[in-house]
Amino acid sequence: MERAKQHRDRFHGRIGSGERPCNHPGCPAAGEFRAPDPAGRRPGFDGPGDFQWLCLDHVRVFNQGYDFFRGMEPEDIIAAQAPYAGWERESRAFRPTAGVDSPPRWADFADPLDALGARFRAAMPDERQDGKWLSPEDRKALRVMGLEINADRRTLRARYSELVRQYHPDRNGGDRRHEQRLQQVLEAYQTLKSSPAFA
Repeated sequence: MERAKQHRDRFHGRIGSGERPCNHPGCPAAGEFRAPDPAGRRPGFDGPGDFQWLCLDHVRVFNQGYDFFRGMEPEDIIAAQAPYAGWERESRAFRPTAGVDSPPRWADFADPLDALGARFRAAMPDERQDGKWLSPEDRKALRVMGLEINADRRTLRARYSELVRQYHPDRNGGDRRHEQRLQQVLEAYQTLKSSPAFA
């Protein structure tokens, strides 16, 4: 029951237990509602600044008279109301760092969704020219075989024969040092042979 009351009170903007007095001069009511303090907003500060605590009646008065754009020049107001306001600046969260996948520069895109799409397109694996899908296992097998992503079935068979001749003890004078590599090649070939991309 108490939790439901807390949820209801928070939903309506009431914060705290009411132990703080209302910051409006001469008001004896409890300050249960938080509002930006105009005196605590420094010039050039991009944010709400400090807060004041008001009772319900005084927070309603405050909300009716609150003007975010007070003191701003008309050009600044238009810029703040632009659909992409803020996207032209590179924030700390998106600043490229050494050794990490660098995201695209937001300023290079008119639409933020294009910037997000560019980042994820860069992270997507290459696709085959014939449009056939490759599973992660197929891609790993191609790396084991040393083949390009667009290799066909004939190329696969030729590469398999070449690697077996190179690593099989019966073909390389009885040298068994490459048996593990041969096993990897055999497994990769079996994976690719049954892949839809090589059917």
